Amino acid sequence: MYLLLYNLFLRLYVGVAKLMAFRNAKAAAWVAGRKHTVRDLQHWKKSNSKPVIWIHAASLGEFEQGKPIIESIRQQYPNYAILISFFSPSGLEPSKHYPHAD
Repeated sequence: MYLLLYNLFLRLYVGVAKLMAFRNAKAAAWVAGRKHTVRDLQHWKKSNSKPVIWIHAASLGEFEQGKPIIESIRQQYPNYAILISFFSPSGLEPSKHYPHAD
């Protein structure tokens, strides 16, 4: 039952976000950022043979707070690839050149 409600809410949320994207730049960036997510992750995985540690941040602020943890993970697991993803599009650009993530 909860899964059904979750899926219904998620579809509704994405639908509203797509409608909002016509008038709101942040919503448009959110929709555009998810358009090719699966394809981009598959391509990244094919070009990377290392084991992966995937860290997901909801926002740029959460990413900033998590940097010390990410840096500690990088030191403890130097042979792992670190993948960082965001819910909010505001975190994407500042993280692209972060040296402790792949």
